[in-house]
Amino acid sequence: MTTGFSSNSCRFADYFVICGLDTESGLEPDELSGENFEQSPLRRTFKSKVLAHYPENVEWNPFDQDAVGMLCMPKGLAFRTQVDTREPQFHSFIITREDGSRTYGFALTFFEEVTSKQICSAMQTLYHMHNAEQYDILHTPATSPQGPEDAAPAISRLQRFNSYDISRDTLFVSKCICLIAPMAFTQASRKVLQQLHLAVTAPKPPPLPLESYIYNVLYEVPLPPAGRSLKFSGVYGPVVCQRPSTAELPLFDFAMAEVFDLLGVENVIQLFTCALLEIQILLYSQHYHRLMAVAESITALMFPFQWQHVYVPILPASLLHFLDAPVPYLMGLHSNGQDDRTNLELPQEANLCFVDIDNHFIELPEDLPQFPNKLEFIQEISEVLVSFDMAPEGNLLRTSAAQAKFLVGGGGGFRAPDMFPDNRNANLASSPLNSYLLRENETIARLQALVKRTGLSLEKTLNNLSLDLPSHLNINKDSRVQCDREELLMHQINIQVREVFANRFTQMFADYEVFVIQPSQDKESWFTNRDQMQNFDKASFLSDQPEPYLPFLSRFLETQMFASFIDGKILCHDEEDKEHSLRVFDARVDKIRMLNVRTPTLRTSMYQRCTNIEEKAIEMRVTKMDHTALHPHLLDMRIGQGRYQQGFFPRLQSDVLSAGPTSNKWAKRSAPAQWRRRDRQKQHAEHLYLDNDQREKYIQEARNLGTTIRQPKLSNLSPSVIAHTNWKFVEGLLKECRNKTKRMLVEKMGREAVELGHGEVSITGVEENTLIASLCDLLERIWSHGLQVKQGKSALWSHLLHYQETFPLVLIIMLVLISTLHYLWLIPLCICRHIQNISEIKTDVGKARAWVRLSMEKKLLSRHLKQLLSDHELTKKLYKRYAFLRCDDEKEQFLYHLLSFNAVDYFCFTNVFTTIMIPYHVLVVSSKKLGGSMFTANPWVCVSGELAETGVLQVPRNTLEITFECQNLGKLTTVQIGHDNTGLYAKWLVESVVVRNEITGHTYKFPCGRWLGKGVDDGSQERILVGELVTASAENDERMCRTPPMQQSPGMMRRFVTISPSSKPKLNTGQIQEGVGEAINGIVKHFHKPEKERGSLTLLLCGEYGLVWALEQVFQHGFKSPRLFKNVFIWDFLEKSQVHFQNAEQRGVSLDENWQTRVSDFCRFMRAINSTSRNIGKDGKFQMLVCLGARDHLLHHWIALLADCPITAQMYEEIAMIKEHSLVNSLIRVLQTLQEFNITLEASLVKGVGI
Repeated sequence: MTTGFSSNSCRFADYFVICGLDTESGLEPDELSGENFEQSPLRRTFKSKVLAHYPENVEWNPFDQDAVGMLCMPKGLAFRTQVDTREPQFHSFIITREDGSRTYGFALTFFEEVTSKQICSAMQTLYHMHNAEQYDILHTPATSPQGPEDAAPAISRLQRFNSYDISRDTLFVSKCICLIAPMAFTQASRKVLQQLHLAVTAPKPPPLPLESYIYNVLYEVPLPPAGRSLKFSGVYGPVVCQRPSTAELPLFDFAMAEVFDLLGVENVIQLFTCALLEIQILLYSQHYHRLMAVAESITALMFPFQWQHVYVPILPASLLHFLDAPVPYLMGLHSNGQDDRTNLELPQEANLCFVDIDNHFIELPEDLPQFPNKLEFIQEISEVLVSFDMAPEGNLLRTSAAQAKFLVGGGGGFRAPDMFPDNRNANLASSPLNSYLLRENETIARLQALVKRTGLSLEKTLNNLSLDLPSHLNINKDSRVQCDREELLMHQINIQVREVFANRFTQMFADYEVFVIQPSQDKESWFTNRDQMQNFDKASFLSDQPEPYLPFLSRFLETQMFASFIDGKILCHDEEDKEHSLRVFDARVDKIRMLNVRTPTLRTSMYQRCTNIEEKAIEMRVTKMDHTALHPHLLDMRIGQGRYQQGFFPRLQSDVLSAGPTSNKWAKRSAPAQWRRRDRQKQHAEHLYLDNDQREKYIQEARNLGTTIRQPKLSNLSPSVIAHTNWKFVEGLLKECRNKTKRMLVEKMGREAVELGHGEVSITGVEENTLIASLCDLLERIWSHGLQVKQGKSALWSHLLHYQETFPLVLIIMLVLISTLHYLWLIPLCICRHIQNISEIKTDVGKARAWVRLSMEKKLLSRHLKQLLSDHELTKKLYKRYAFLRCDDEKEQFLYHLLSFNAVDYFCFTNVFTTIMIPYHVLVVSSKKLGGSMFTANPWVCVSGELAETGVLQVPRNTLEITFECQNLGKLTTVQIGHDNTGLYAKWLVESVVVRNEITGHTYKFPCGRWLGKGVDDGSQERILVGELVTASAENDERMCRTPPMQQSPGMMRRFVTISPSSKPKLNTGQIQEGVGEAINGIVKHFHKPEKERGSLTLLLCGEYGLVWALEQVFQHGFKSPRLFKNVFIWDFLEKSQVHFQNAEQRGVSLDENWQTRVSDFCRFMRAINSTSRNIGKDGKFQMLVCLGARDHLLHHWIALLADCPITAQMYEEIAMIKEHSLVNSLIRVLQTLQEFNITLEASLVKGVGI
C-alpha cells in the first residue's frame, strides 16, 4: 500500500534501469542465492549487475544500486536454450527506507540471445564438468546399483535433456528493464515496459528511438495530482493512470482479484488477521508478482492502520539469513517449484503464518483468534466476488488465466505488430484475442473451441452476437473510457472489496476517539516518556465491546500499528495536519455516528454491511482525462545513435538521458501554470508530510518505539553490517522484554499500581491471557534468534529436550515424584515431564507455552531459564555467536526482568488448561489433644474449585491423607469435610485441611478449629471450609506476593464467640456497622468489575469478614448470656422465631399482605434447611440461610421481621443492635443495595436444599 515518499518528487518515474549480464566480468556464480551446484548449469543462478540507470542520481531519491540490482533480478541471471519457454515476466518490488518512506520498482524480465563467444564457451565448459561429475556419480557402486550397461542410457538421457551444445543450441540470458517511481502506478508502469520491450522484438523499428520514450516518461510525464487522471504516450499506444482524491481510499493499483483467486476468501481473512496481530508472515511462491500482489493487498486492506515492522515482499536470495529476525515481519520467499513445504527449513515457526500462494495453502500459528463476525464478513466479501463472476473459494485452475487477466492481459491497451518466434526473439507470439471476456467467460471459451473446428473467425462471430452480460463485463458499455476494460474492472473490484474491509474497522472503532488519552503535558515531555505513557483507555474500550470481539481486540490493541495510529491521532489536532488515512477514516467515523441511531457507547455484535461503495469517481476520471502529458519527440542525438536491432534491447545514449530539460517548454505548453501551483501542495496530501521536520520526528520515532529495525539494509552485506543488524535485534529484544514485563506487572498489580501512578485500574482475564501469550511469543523469538540448526517448530521446547537428554530418565522420574527443593537445578526437567504427560497438548509450540505458563504460576520462570542457560556447552552447540542467548550481559538483564514476575500470583496455567487431569494431595490435620487420636468414624472430604468439584472422597482414618487425580478444579475455593458418625468415639476436632496441586505446586489451607460430631459444639457432622492460598512467606506473614489476598475460613471466630464468648473482645455497634458496610461493599465491587476479572463470590459471602460473619456479629450483639454448660446459637433464636410466625399464621392474625409473604418465605426457607439430609450443624444452617437470602434478595425483609418479633425481646438485651430501630433501618438500607445483583451460589453452599 502506498505510504510516505519524498514530497520533492513530482515526476511519474525517477529512474530507468537496465540489469543483466556483464560480459566483461563473465559468469559469476551467485553463492548467496543458496542454489545447489549439483544442478545443471542452465538451472543455476549467476550474478546480475545494473548495466545502466538514467539519470545518474536525483536528490530526493538517491539511487541505491545494490538494492535495485537485487530486487530487479532477485535470483540473479537465468540461462535458457531455444527449447525452453522464455516468456517475459513482469513484477513489482518495494524499497523501504529507514524513515519508513517507500520507493516502488517495476521490472520486466525477458530473454536475449547471448552473442558473447566467451560466455557461450564458459557455459559449454561448465556442462562438460557437470556431465563428468554426473558420470562419476552414476558409476559409484554405493549410490548406483545398476551395472555399466545401465549407466550408458542414463548418461545419454542426461545429455539429451539436460545439456548445452554450443554448436547446436542457441543460448539466451535474462535481462531486465525497470522503472523506479515514487508511487505505485503498477498498471501504467507495466504498459510502459511492455511497449518498450515489444518495440525491440517487433519486426519493424518503433516510430522514434527508444531514448525518446524513456526521456518522455522520466522528465515530461508528471505525477497526476490527487483526484486527477493523466494520459501519456507509450511506444504503441496511450497509457492512463489516475489517482484517488483526498476523500477516497489511498492509491492501490494491484490486482486484488488475483489474490482472492489464488487463496480464496477464507485464507485471505486468516492472513489478514495474522497481519493485524503482527504475527510473522512468510509468503511463498514461484512468481515474484504474486508475492508482491499478496503483500500489498493485505497491507492495503488494513486501512486505516499501517504495517510497522520489517516489510520485504520479495526477499532476495542473498538475504535469506533475515528470516532469522526475531521481530514481526512480512516477507516473500521465492520458490523454485520443486521443494516441498516439509523440506523448507525456517529458523522459527512457533508464531509464523506460512502462505503457500501457488498451492492455495496457509499454515496458521496456534491460538489465532477469529476476526470479529468472521462468517458474516466472509459472506459479504463473497457476494462482492460473485457479482464479478469470481469463485469465493478461489480457483487454482483459473490462476494462469487470472494472472493474464489482471497482470499482463489486454496487450497494454495497444495492438503491437505481430511477433514471430525465431532464434533471436525469445518471446513467442501471443494470441491476438486477449480480452478479459474471451479468456474468462466459459460460454465464450466453448464457443472459441467450436469455431476453431468450423474454421470461422471468432472475432467476426462475436461481433454478430448480442450477448446478455453483466454490466461490468460488457465491453461495449462505454466507448469513452480511456483505459482498458480489464483495468477498469480491476479498479471496480478493488474499490468494492476495500470498502467492505474499511467498513469493518469503521464499525468496530466508531467510538475510538472517546478512549484516546490526550497528554496533559507538552509534546516534548510526552514524547520523552512515550514508552511509559498510556495513549488509549484499553480496559474501558474493551468493556464496551461484544464478548465475541474480545479475543481479537485485546491482542490487536497491543500491536505497534494500533499504538502508532493513536499516536498519530494525538499528534495531529488540526484537520490539515492529519495523515491521509487518518483524515479519511475520521470522516467516515463521523458519518457513521451521524447516521447511526444507537447510543455511541452501546456496542452490538450485529453485523452491519457496507453501504457507501462509490465507483463513479474512478469511472469519471478514466472517462474524461484531466491532463494529457507531452508526446514523445525526437531528441538531439548524434547521427548513428538509436540504431534498431530486432531482438536486442539497445545500448541507450546516456548523454541525452542523464538530465532533463533546463526549461521545460513542453510541460509549459501542456500544463497550465495555475494547475501546477494549485495542486503542488495537494498532490502528496494522502501521504506523510515529510517536509514538516518536527512533526515527522514525532511520528517516525513514535512508530519505532517497541521495534528495532524496519527494513534490511540491501546496499551493504558485509559481515560487520550483518553483525550490527543482529546487535540491533538483541537490543530490541531486551527492550521489548523490559516493556512487556513492566506492562504485565502494572496491569496485574491493579489498584496498587494506580495509587503509585503507573496506569489503569483493572485488567480483564482476556487481557491477561493476551499479555502472557505475547510473552510466550517473545520467548520463542528470543530462543529462535541465532539457531544453528532448527529442530521442530518450537526453539524453546527443542532446547528443553536437549537439556533433558543430558540426564538419566530414571533420575528425572524420581525427582518428579519426590519434588524436593534440594534438587532445584533439575526442576525445569520435572516440569518438562509434567507437560509431556499431558495428553491434551499435542504440539511442540503448545508444550513450550504450557511450560512457560506453568513456570510462571510456580514463580520459577526466571530460575528455570537461568538453569537451562547454565549449560554453556549446550548453548554454544545450539546457537551462533551473535545469538541473544550468547550475549551474557543482555541475557542477565533479561532474566532479571523475568524475575519481577515473582512479585505477583499468576494462574495462567490453571485457568487455561481447564480440561487436563491433575493430581491433588489432601491432608487433614486433626487435633492431637482432646481425644483426637481416639477418633473411630470414617472421614470424607469434597474439594471444590472455580471450575468443578470432586464429589465425596473417603479418607483413610489411620493416615488422614489421600492423593487422587481428577479434571482441573481451577482455583480451589471450599472443602466440605465430615464423617459417617460410626464407632465408639465419633467426635473429631479438626484443625485444618491442606490441599496441594501436584503440578502447579499451589497449596491451599482450609482452617477449621471446630468439632465434628453429635453432642459437641453445634452438633455438626460436616462443615464447609473456605480456603486460602499458602505462599512461600506465609509463615513470616510476609504476603506481598499475594494478589488478591485469599479469605480465611470464618470458623475460628465463631468458635470463640459461641464456645467462650469472653475469650475475644466483643464488637460495639459502630464496629459492627462498619463490618456490614465493608462486606456489602466488597460484593458491590465484585459485580462492578468485568466478568472475567471477578474472583470467587463464596469468599465474599462466607470468608473472613464476609457477609455471613458480619450478620453473625449483628445477631451476636446483645445476645443474652447462655446458662452454664449450655451453648445457645443464633439458629436457636431463628427456630423460635419461626415457631412464633407459624403460630401467628395458624391463629389467623390479620396483617398486611407483604408481612404474610415475608413470613411465608422465611418459614419456607427455615423448613427446607432443617429438613436437609446434611448434618451441617447450627452454624452451618445459619450460613446457608444467609446465602440463600442474599441470592433471593430477602435478607432485608427478614431483618425487619425479626426486629419486630416478640422472641427478640425475650432473647436480647435492651442494648442489642437488633432492638434499636434506627440501626435496624440503616442495616436494611445497606442490604437493599444487593437487590440489583444476580447472585449465583457455589453448589457446595446449597447442596441438599431444593429451593
